Amino acid sequence: MATMKKVTPVGEVVWLGCVPADSGLSAVPRQDLDLGFDGLAGERHEGMLRPSCVRMTFLYPQGTEIKNVRQLSILSQEELDAIAHDMDMGTLDPSYLGASLVVRGIPDFTHVPPSSRLQGPSGVTLTIDMENRPCILPGKEIEADHAGYGAKFKGAAKNRRGVTAWVERPGALAIGDVLSLYIPDQRVWEP
Repeated sequence: MATMKKVTPVGEVVWLGCVPADSGLSAVPRQDLDLGFDGLAGERHEGMLRPSCVRMTFLYPQGTEIKNVRQLSILSQEELDAIAHDMDMGTLDPSYLGASLVVRGIPDFTHVPPSSRLQGPSGVTLTIDMENRPCILPGKEIEADHAGYGAKFKGAAKNRRGVTAWVERPGALAIGDVLSLYIPDQRVWEP
């Protein structure tokens, strides 16, 4: 039977956002989020199911209805700072990346193992699906406000784009909340 182990460090929530359902990628900052099994109500990535995107065409035709494991986009403040540094920007606003939340304090956050859990003080539990690979869409958002910087995003974000996640247990999150990290107790796959 697989188990999870609680690890240190923990992550502090330093930014929260919502990508409105009727908008592009840009997130609107929030002080708190009330997450249900469908994710965040009214958010672009809300829902138990979603149409498959171009990332899934190796398995399904685009638009096939599948389980939504991309309800949330979670980023690391340390990795955002490194991306900004490599782009020669002072800071990088997570709203350009469509972020749901930004955490501080978990090293190498983008590579936390899939199926790890982040649990907040309310009991809200988020299951990490996988690394959120960089794409050109955040670059377009950045370019709209910072001409000449958008094209730098994809390369600078490689291995630093954070993770996608889904809500395993509903609850509230607020700026300043501390998230405990639980990782699967299993060896790394070696084919």
